Amino acid sequence: MPREYKMRKRADDWQKTRERILQATMQLHDEQGVAPTTFSDIAKRAGLGQATLYRHFPTLGDLVQACGGHVWQEMQPPTAEGAAAVFEGLTSVDERLEKLVEEIDAFYRRGALRLHLAGRDRDLIPALDYFLRAVEAGVGAYVEQALAPAKPPKRTLEVVTALMSFPVWQRFGQLELTERKSRELTLRLIQCAIRAAAGI
Repeated sequence: MPREYKMRKRADDWQKTRERILQATMQLHDEQGVAPTTFSDIAKRAGLGQATLYRHFPTLGDLVQACGGHVWQEMQPPTAEGAAAVFEGLTSVDERLEKLVEEIDAFYRRGALRLHLAGRDRDLIPALDYFLRAVEAGVGAYVEQALAPAKPPKRTLEVVTALMSFPVWQRFGQLELTERKSRELTLRLIQCAIRAAAGI
C-alpha cells in the first residue's frame, strides 16, 4: 500500500509540474510570442530548474505541441468533423453564409492574439505551422459545408476560403467597424466574390 501511494503521488506530482510548465509557457507566449521565449524564461516563470523542464519536454517542439493541445481546447477552432452540424437546418445559401461568417468571426475573436503570434512565428517553428494548417483546414471545411447546396466549383471555394482567412479578418479589424458591420461587410464581399468567381 505505501508503495502504491508513493507511485500515485509521484505521478500526481509529475502531472502538476507538467501543468505548471505549460501554464508558464502559455503566459510567456501570450506576452512575447513563441519564438522569442526561451527555456530559461519558462523555467524562471514556473519556478523550476531547466533540468526539470527538459525532463518533461526534451525539445521546443514537444513543448509547443503540448501547449497547442491546451490552446486548441480553449480556442475551439472549426474542424472538418464538426462542420456539417453547424449548418444543420439551414436551407438557403445566404443563411448558411451568414452562419459561416458568424462562426468564423467568433472564433477569430476568441483566438486573435494567439493566431497572430503563431502566424508571426510559423516559419520558425514547425509545430506552429502544423497548428495553423489544422485551423486553416477547419475554416476550409466550414466554407465547403456552407456552400455545399450550391455545389460550387473548386475555384469558388478557394476564393471564399481566402476571404475567410485570418489575415483578411485582421485587416478588416483595422477598419474600426463594429462587430455587426464587419460581419455584414464580409458577407457582402463573399456574395460578390461568389458571383465574380463564376466568371474566372
